Amino acid sequence: MDWMHSAGVLWLIAGVLLAITELLVPGVYLVFFAVAAAITGAIALLFPELSIGGQLIGFAAWSLATVLIGRRWYRDFPVATSDPLLNDRVARLIGETVTVVSAIDGGRGRVRVGDSEWLAQGPDQPAGARVRITGGTGSTLIVEPIASLPQA
Repeated sequence: MDWMHSAGVLWLIAGVLLAITELLVPGVYLVFFAVAAAITGAIALLFPELSIGGQLIGFAAWSLATVLIGRRWYRDFPVATSDPLLNDRVARLIGETVTVVSAIDGGRGRVRVGDSEWLAQGPDQPAGARVRITGGTGSTLIVEPIASLPQA
């Protein structure tokens, strides 16, 4: 059999193409399928009589195995980031001072954050009062009044 027509070589080429695609469009996901294709290619080279159905089942099994191993790896060894709050908008707002735009009455109101308004929860405050964000749940910010400075 001509080596270019060997299913094992085609699987290895598929693995390399998947790995290159992962490098070009990083998502840390295609790499697992690249590894599965490479393993399937190695097995197909070792056992050339393996049917295409067997190869596809093997690829599916190795894909599942590599994805599960990868998920566990990233859970046990998370990737360090220079900005851990990058995708956590509420956490980034904690400690910010904002203005009440719709009076907080009965524990609910609205505050202005930058150029947008957010639902707010906290002690009753009149419109125009300055409050500090202490947390949040979903799209609601939890606020507290800012202690006024003593008069001199």
